[in-house]
Amino acid sequence: MRNLLNKMPKPKAIWLKIKRTMDTSAPLVWFFVLNVVLVWFKTFVNYHMNFNLGADGATQQFLLFLNPLPTAIIFLSIALYFRGALSYWIAILFNFIQSLWLFANVLYYREFSDFLSMGILSSGSSTGNNLGKSIAAIIHWPDYMVFIDILILIGLVVFKQLTIDRKGVQRRFAILTTVLGVVLMFVDYGIASADRSGLLTRSFDNNYIVKYLGLNEYAVFNAVQTYNQTESRKRAKPADLTKIKQFVAGQKLPDNIQYYGTQKGKNVFMIHLESFQQFLIDYKVDGREVTPNLNQFYHDQNTLSFDNFYNQVGQGKTSDAEMMQENSLYGLATGSAMVKYGTNNTFEALPAILDQRGYTTAAFHGDVASFWNRDNTYKSFGYNYFFSKSYFPDADKPSYNVGYGLKDKIFLQDSARYLEQLPQPFYAKLITVTNHYPYDLDKENIDFPATTTGDNTVDGYVQTAHYLDQAFGELMTYLKKAGLYDNSVFVLYGDHYGISENHQPAIAQLLGKDKVTNYDLAQFQKVPFMIHATGLKGGVDHTYGGEIDMMPTLLDLLGIPDDGLTMFGQDMLSPKYQGVVPLRDGDWITPTYMKFNNQYFNTTTGEQVTLASDPNLKQLAKQTQNYVDQVLSNSDAVITGDLLRFDTARPDFHPVNKKSFDYKKSVGLANLKAAQKSNPSSVLAKNKGKSTMDQYQTDAPELKSATDSSNSSTESK
Repeated sequence: MRNLLNKMPKPKAIWLKIKRTMDTSAPLVWFFVLNVVLVWFKTFVNYHMNFNLGADGATQQFLLFLNPLPTAIIFLSIALYFRGALSYWIAILFNFIQSLWLFANVLYYREFSDFLSMGILSSGSSTGNNLGKSIAAIIHWPDYMVFIDILILIGLVVFKQLTIDRKGVQRRFAILTTVLGVVLMFVDYGIASADRSGLLTRSFDNNYIVKYLGLNEYAVFNAVQTYNQTESRKRAKPADLTKIKQFVAGQKLPDNIQYYGTQKGKNVFMIHLESFQQFLIDYKVDGREVTPNLNQFYHDQNTLSFDNFYNQVGQGKTSDAEMMQENSLYGLATGSAMVKYGTNNTFEALPAILDQRGYTTAAFHGDVASFWNRDNTYKSFGYNYFFSKSYFPDADKPSYNVGYGLKDKIFLQDSARYLEQLPQPFYAKLITVTNHYPYDLDKENIDFPATTTGDNTVDGYVQTAHYLDQAFGELMTYLKKAGLYDNSVFVLYGDHYGISENHQPAIAQLLGKDKVTNYDLAQFQKVPFMIHATGLKGGVDHTYGGEIDMMPTLLDLLGIPDDGLTMFGQDMLSPKYQGVVPLRDGDWITPTYMKFNNQYFNTTTGEQVTLASDPNLKQLAKQTQNYVDQVLSNSDAVITGDLLRFDTARPDFHPVNKKSFDYKKSVGLANLKAAQKSNPSSVLAKNKGKSTMDQYQTDAPELKSATDSSNSSTESK
């Protein structure tokens, strides 16, 4: 072995040989080739190590091998058009740009199972101040390896370890090199199109674009897609809405006479359970229920609980869930609709509908008002009030926050101060945040065991979910004491998955399986959907549905006509409801079959099936896919074209005047005070001005510490 090692060339000798070759034979060309190889290599390695692209078969594997090359050649060939040291620095610059794009996508994909888009990047100002904690938890030191070669190349140039080609290369050679990159791109696209027809026109999944064309090509595709969305508003015309309304009318279902209008006139609490998945219901760790309060609520005889209810979010995650819940419109295939279109678009949103029927409408969120562009979007939705971070005392205290806003126990108690002041009936949406990635709580707030999967991202999930459950229990206890429970409808929903499919070994352990399939991952997309009201005929309902269906279902219970509304969901209580659940990437789920990650399964048994092996599936898949593609495209057209601005002929709904809303704290409090005088129906007014806050009990250690400190200060005086 020693002799063999002695015979092997030493790294120094290898480098001297490479250097000699580069110095004597077109050094700039060799430097260009070296950069191309380095960019290709680290991209290819990260495809396999950090992205779950699902490349099946020799063709897709070959495309993964090929697709980093075209843009690497095109971008780096720009250096060949220059001479001297500048050409080397330009090559290093384009290596760095591609490496930075790769690095950013590795981090984003690790948690969100998706790629960065122009929409996400453009929303950075509204989300960036909250992402630092998540990035710190996501990043791994090996991720920085994508920049190692750049540092080495810089060192070689700075310390003159390379011969600088002063003459450069012939312009003809540079042009031919660029043409080579373009030709390879078309070759890649030709092979990809043969393997998946309609790749750029029908795909709703960014993974397909990266798998077939490449990460850089995806960036270009996404930029073009974003530009087209902007231009689509300019091209939109009233006739576009007419066609879509015809489609929506054809999907309208009859109301359920057993439920229609049974909750008319009641307050509505919309409780947003952050990152809360269905599997947590009745889940136990070490024999203890993770969510005992929510479990009891779920199984209450007056709660309609849907156990086959799926999240349908895209890149907008929480904001997509809100878009569906408030408007029965899907989020976009790229970016956040609330960020990109929430400010200027016209909507027929649930808060505006209820406001125009005598409801007071308010949203509560313990973070900055600009997060997901809520401060602007909520005006478009028609919210009378938006109680954000500035409304809550001590909201800036680090111990009161979890990185995405106030801890739930503190947030819900502080929200109660405003709930008791809202004139009734009211519609109140409460957005919790503690059960948000990275699922980290201080020791004082943890009284539940973590799971032991060995995955640090996953194991704290049950602890923050348990904390959310405790906060929910405290709120419910207060509402009963304050007299708001029996005359209210409670809608609870999980907005999206908490544990992404990138944590499959941990998911398998949580589910008690050796490994998980795509069928298991599809089931893992289930989130809770519960509707509770005193006297409501409840029970666990096995109907298949999704977040797009929440609004029409609630309107049924409230007895509000929806014939003229442009909604892409359906009333889950209707006797004609079929249970087709489109997912944002174009996959779908039905009570009989499902398509997930480009595979088909029997929904009941979980058995994988194919179009060739199951004749029943072939026909259903074609019809379902056509419907899913159409409903997603139509919803996108409504948003990107701002088509609802053309819907001016409805006598029962008038467009929202955004200028009439102002969410500044001073203005909001003044408006709330004036509203109580003109409509003395709030809990506070009915209680003759006496607050009910002494009936709100919480065990939040931060508040207890503040109380103890205050008492100590008083005693010392």
